[in-house]
Amino acid sequence: MPKQRTTKGRIPIVKTQAPKQTGEYSAKNITVLEGLDAVRKRPGMYIGSTGSRGLHHMIWEVVDNAFDEAMAGYCTHITLRLLPGHWISVADNGRGIPVDMHPKKKVSALEVVMTQLHAGGKFGDGGYKVSGGLHGVGVSVVNALSTDVRAEVHREGKIWVQEYKNGGKPKTKIKAIGKTKTTGTTISFHADPAVFENLNFHWKTIIDHLRQQAYLTKGVHIAIIDERPEEEKASDDSAVPFPNAAYQFYFEGGIASYVKHINKNKEMKHDTVFYAEKESDGVLVEVALQYTNDYSESLFAFANNIINPDGGMHVAGFRAALTRTLNAYARNKNILKEKDANLSGEDVREGLTAIISVKIPDPQFEGQTKSKLGNPEVKTAVEAVFGDSFMIFLEEHPRDAEGIIGKCLLAAKARQAAKIARDTVLRKSALEGFTLPGKLADCSSKNTEECELYIVEGDSAGGSAKQGRDRNTQAILPLRGKVLNVERARLDKILTNNELKSLIIALGTNVGEMFDASKLRYDRIIIMTDADVDGSHIRTLLLTLFFRYFPSLIYEGHIYIAQPPLFSIKSGKDIAWLYNEEALDAYKKKHGVTDEDIIVTEQDAEEETENEKSQKSKTKGLPAGKASQKLKLNIQRYKGLGEMNPEQLWETTMNPKTRVMKKVTIEDGEKASEIFDILMGSEVAPRKKFIQTHAKSVKNLDI
Repeated sequence: MPKQRTTKGRIPIVKTQAPKQTGEYSAKNITVLEGLDAVRKRPGMYIGSTGSRGLHHMIWEVVDNAFDEAMAGYCTHITLRLLPGHWISVADNGRGIPVDMHPKKKVSALEVVMTQLHAGGKFGDGGYKVSGGLHGVGVSVVNALSTDVRAEVHREGKIWVQEYKNGGKPKTKIKAIGKTKTTGTTISFHADPAVFENLNFHWKTIIDHLRQQAYLTKGVHIAIIDERPEEEKASDDSAVPFPNAAYQFYFEGGIASYVKHINKNKEMKHDTVFYAEKESDGVLVEVALQYTNDYSESLFAFANNIINPDGGMHVAGFRAALTRTLNAYARNKNILKEKDANLSGEDVREGLTAIISVKIPDPQFEGQTKSKLGNPEVKTAVEAVFGDSFMIFLEEHPRDAEGIIGKCLLAAKARQAAKIARDTVLRKSALEGFTLPGKLADCSSKNTEECELYIVEGDSAGGSAKQGRDRNTQAILPLRGKVLNVERARLDKILTNNELKSLIIALGTNVGEMFDASKLRYDRIIIMTDADVDGSHIRTLLLTLFFRYFPSLIYEGHIYIAQPPLFSIKSGKDIAWLYNEEALDAYKKKHGVTDEDIIVTEQDAEEETENEKSQKSKTKGLPAGKASQKLKLNIQRYKGLGEMNPEQLWETTMNPKTRVMKKVTIEDGEKASEIFDILMGSEVAPRKKFIQTHAKSVKNLDI
């Protein structure tokens, strides 16, 4: 909102006018949404979105109920099936949802759970001691957003069934259809195509999520079975790395096995994985950790099996105990002398892989997404349990302790070197001010919300971008060559790299322990590289930098990838821009164009090319229309941004009204970290295996 200008001593006068009457507003205008109608009206409020993420959230809501039974000690087997026709079925051998009459609602408890928001055994009265669904909305939302749902309960020696139709309405009354000697619940549902963008479930997404849950709930057998027909599997682009139709998970080691899984492609600093499990003041604490040769920290925190990407009190307690315990051990063993400074929190977290899992009766999450745990008592419990257990571990495993302390001391030396480098690079005195890099063509606007920084590959593309940009809101920073791979470098080395140093200064946030997101100078940081192998490599190097040292910029939605066109098609005076091979194929199909009807060039020359001359000679004697079509339709393939003139670059890639950009997001931090480690880490074997696995899915590789 613009500020009102006034002179000293004057009070600005703001003239107001009564709004025009647009109609009657009374009690009859107030809409009350009954039952599950609110869910269908605003599905995004309950499952996050109506895209792929929300569709899979439907599965998690049903599966979470089964895991709650497992955490309560009543369930040992969970089976998920992907059925024909986009059906999902989740079965467990828990106690089974109660089917007796609810005292207040006068219908079966099963119907209450399936049709009432916030109904279940997780809100007191002894149903569950701990649960991941206390702030969730449960299976009733799945019912609301499905065309068909079938609930089958094995309980009290009978098989009970009830079906629901079109947004949660009971299709049949609950009835017993047979006898059984087992207990458990099976929920089958078909998501509503009128609600979701598509009904294509992703095999890999399901596998990864349930593997994680299996690690967090040790001793539970989980089976995932794909019974979809081939045509449905064909629409699942994630199914390629997982050709098997069935997977089973069972981890007796729990989160200790999880740490081994995360570190499988890394070099360890010690052999034994630390693991502790103990209850303190009603909070069950599990911690597992191991140090690697990496320079970054991989820490994942969970409360009642729900990941908390923003951490919370359990992370605060863990970090405090980790720093205190390692300093105490190093002092006791005289590794740290009296004159030496203590190890900092940053020192002891370098190369650390850790999993923290707490089970708590009444978790207090911040927000519906449950990204941060706020219970203060959890900090005390984690600090006590982990601190005592970790000190015992160090005493009982002196060789492992030596590797851990050695890693931390090396990190401390690097931190001191990085501090000197950072002070040199980012020095700011009262007189000097903040000197921006000379290669940066900054924008004139000082309003961060409208400012953009384009990180451009090469001086040639940088020159075109500087000439074609909107100078008011768009800044250009050209980078020369391939930047440093930060996956294999510490901060001190990063700050002595000229290209990365220029980028860090341009961002304005500082880096490392001095990072401050509030000082970001641009709301959008846009990576703009060529559409070839080198461009993809540079883009990956920059994404590695942002993921390892500026992750909050990704989580807050500041990082984008520009999409320059790969082809231009000229037909007379008309020109069309196509961004990939698929778009070119669609264009040719739409206009009935074959390869024989086009001229392909790789330069934007005014004069006739040899190819065009050859085509002209071939058209002699042909009908005028056919010859004309061949000469007028020219397809140019752009190998680099530098081949475009400033006007073309603005029109296709930089104009906010017409450009196409991709926002960089992180859906699974653990998986993202693993991929960066495989692609950019020092180990060759995992990278070779990754390339061999995905080679067949690569199209039109530019070598």
